[in-house]
Amino acid sequence: MANETKYLSIQRKMVAEMTSKSWQEIPHVSFSYEPDITAIFDLYQKEIKPLGLSFNTLILRIIVEGLKCAKAMNAEIVYNYRLAGGKVITKDEISISMPMILPSGEMMTVTLRNVNDMSLVQLRNTIIDIRRRSFSTDLNEVMYDIAKGKLIERMLHGQIVSQGVKILLNQFGKGKARHMRGKEKRDYESIPATDRLTKKDLDPGTVTVSNVGSLYPGMRGSFSLLEILPGQVVAIGLGAVQDRATVLKDREGNKDLAARKIFPMCIAFDHRALDFNEIVPFIKRLDEIFEKPAEVLNWIS
Repeated sequence: MANETKYLSIQRKMVAEMTSKSWQEIPHVSFSYEPDITAIFDLYQKEIKPLGLSFNTLILRIIVEGLKCAKAMNAEIVYNYRLAGGKVITKDEISISMPMILPSGEMMTVTLRNVNDMSLVQLRNTIIDIRRRSFSTDLNEVMYDIAKGKLIERMLHGQIVSQGVKILLNQFGKGKARHMRGKEKRDYESIPATDRLTKKDLDPGTVTVSNVGSLYPGMRGSFSLLEILPGQVVAIGLGAVQDRATVLKDREGNKDLAARKIFPMCIAFDHRALDFNEIVPFIKRLDEIFEKPAEVLNWIS
């Protein structure tokens, strides 16, 4: 059987560039959070799912509530290694970067912008609209425009152009970047921006939430670590809901085993910008919602 060689697409080159930079530059700290979501899962099945709202949409909205209570997590870091100094900018607007599988089977990280006060219906409709526009999107073309914009911006600011961006724009050799020209380019750009994804949809948000549990709902295990996009200070990985035997304690302190719904989550943060005590308000807020979930019914519309 012959070996198969596949050269990296612009999309894979972009992923390689960003993830390599993440692991080279960011001191990651990772915490495995495993909340009991039995109460809210039952509420979802009875009251929210019949309305055509996904569990993923509900979890994203809960994460937004957590970020409101832990504002240090919704931030951007600017760090200068040469000077060993920098700054952390806390953001008012919460925008979630979310990996999504396109109709072509390719993976792309899109951004749900300004989700601070979105209802569940608004959040669902935003995701549906992104999926709709993805059908008319050429991923290579969007990625090429992003890479070209980065190159121009760095040159204008007198910055050194990274090898990764040079490779993204490489026009030579077997691994050269394929992008549209001439009439093909004009025809593609004639599609209204409201009907295709653009650079704005792919520009990083303030926090990344990656839901691998949605890819394989029955899987066991959980995230133990995931990369943080450079600039952001937090990434959150979601696993699949699992049934586990859990020790419960009644008011008298008596303990018993019961089958409960557990939702593995991974919270990775940049130790240059955050200490664990700044993550605690996020976890406490999620615990509060999971244990007494009635408030989520106020978020439906």
